Amino acid sequence: MKIQRFEDIIAWQKSKQIVLVTYKHFGKLHDLAFKNQILRCSLSIMNNIAEGFERMSNKEFINFLYISKGSCGELRSMLYVAIELNYLKRQEFDNMMNLSEEISKLLSGFIKSLRK
Repeated sequence: MKIQRFEDIIAWQKSKQIVLVTYKHFGKLHDLAFKNQILRCSLSIMNNIAEGFERMSNKEFINFLYISKGSCGELRSMLYVAIELNYLKRQEFDNMMNLSEEISKLLSGFIKSLRK
């Protein structure tokens, strides 16, 4: 299947899910510094996929996918802090961690396919 729009990319679709989950769990958090950072890194995953796709160059797209993958790692790192600070329940943490790991794997596979 040829990707016509960034919305067709499975990693983008999954990253949109994690943005919505992140806003649901942290959108009303009173720790503003933490809230802003975790929301920004979740948005960065999704938005870098979209921006890279729109650049119309595989080289630039791959670079943006790496940035997106880095933001995925940042999100996971922040989830560890969130669970320690009791901002998340264990099941919420596990669900978000699993989804972010899935996105990271999708990004890795996508980067490999674009490098061929």
